[in-house]
Amino acid sequence: MNTNHHHPTLIILAAGMGSRYGGLKQLDIFTPQGDTIIDFSLYDALQAGFKKFVFIIRESFENEFKSLIEKKIKGKAEIEYVYQEIDRVPQEYLNAERTKPWGTGHALLLTKDVVHENFAIINADDFYGRDAFMVMYDFLKKTDINSYHFSMIGYLLKNTVSDHGYVSRGVCEVDCNGNLLNVTERTYIEKSENGLRYKEEDESFTTIEEEVTVSMNFWGFTPRCFEFGNDSFKRFLEKNKGSLKAEYYLPTLVADSIASGKVNVKLLKSNDRWFGVTYSEDKEIVQKRISELRMKKLYPENLWE
Repeated sequence: MNTNHHHPTLIILAAGMGSRYGGLKQLDIFTPQGDTIIDFSLYDALQAGFKKFVFIIRESFENEFKSLIEKKIKGKAEIEYVYQEIDRVPQEYLNAERTKPWGTGHALLLTKDVVHENFAIINADDFYGRDAFMVMYDFLKKTDINSYHFSMIGYLLKNTVSDHGYVSRGVCEVDCNGNLLNVTERTYIEKSENGLRYKEEDESFTTIEEEVTVSMNFWGFTPRCFEFGNDSFKRFLEKNKGSLKAEYYLPTLVADSIASGKVNVKLLKSNDRWFGVTYSEDKEIVQKRISELRMKKLYPENLWE
């Protein structure tokens, strides 16, 4: 029996620092109309049926963020904010020298008090395409809120790399039924003369197939995911006590929940091509793609009129 009477929620990961981009990608303007990438995700999500948005941000740019976003979607959806700060971890793991946030998995765990329904989570600076939101919304709507059925939108690696430097991607291993077996976070994938390659921990390079499925951090969860997260994060903190840079990624939380034997994660395919900005040089490509989509009338001239 489906006990989910609520519309699924969409969480937007917008607390990143954009170190390789040279600024806050989540607030950058990409069109003459003044749209950010988040605008397109919110527009697509509303079209798909999402009615509540939870933004994970930092206090340092709270006012700027709210003034950019709120006037556009006020009255169209419920809005919540969660703040990802470096000190939001148990006392014994605080490190005064750390300046980097604790990662996407940590960000998700901070939403526990405001998210009580099935939910999807996305990056603020990625353009996923409307099809991805429709596919995810339908899956979440049909999923029992008390179940351990999670999901992920998968993209082909070759459609997600940058011409301007390395990217970080969760590489997926999938069984014959389309369920996720494992996600390995590869934090350094780049194009080379012979195709794509990734950097191992010992700094050596290994070739990687361009047709592998990768995660672009578009996940679907029931509230049950919080059961695994806290223990998983605690183990991570224990292991990385002295590190100033280690991050707890969403794929780590997912891998730990799969390892419990309780959870299955369905790979959902989107026909849309993902695009995003890792480097400032990627911006021009994204602008060109958005303007092509507008010319095809997939988006109105003004998203929020």
